[in-house]
Amino acid sequence: MILECFYPKEWVESAYGIDWEKWYEKGMRGVIFDIDNTLVPHGAPANRQAKALFARLRQLGFHTFLLSNNKKPRVASFAGQVHSPYIYKAGKPRQKSYQKAMEGMGTVPATTLFVGDQLFTDVYGANRAGIYGILVKPINPREEIQIVLKRYLEAVVLHFYKKRKRG
Repeated sequence: MILECFYPKEWVESAYGIDWEKWYEKGMRGVIFDIDNTLVPHGAPANRQAKALFARLRQLGFHTFLLSNNKKPRVASFAGQVHSPYIYKAGKPRQKSYQKAMEGMGTVPATTLFVGDQLFTDVYGANRAGIYGILVKPINPREEIQIVLKRYLEAVVLHFYKKRKRG
């Protein structure tokens, strides 16, 4: 089916509920994150929970990388708060930024996870780059109008995704 390129490998409630120890045991060594509505509400600074997650990932032995289509001031500020390298204006879903992130972490697709809240940028890009993509539910339902419109299309794709998972 044509929609499969947008299907996440997993769909979970939150980046904060992922069993990171399990992924490390499975050989994953790098995690690429989207920021807005994946880790914090759109435009919000890193909170205590986000900072603790990045510290925990480093303690486990993971490399992290932030990949955002947002502008430098937003991404650089958040990255500084969680102490992670980043790419701003990443052009997701283009593969190039995902590959640069892996180069920065010293990982390959088989040892890299991607966590994001949007199918048509985050998950599609991860799939194109051969990375295991985890979709999380958006943190805040209030979003910019262009994202709200995409969410309607995402709902159609997720309907077929859920139907396939059940089948």
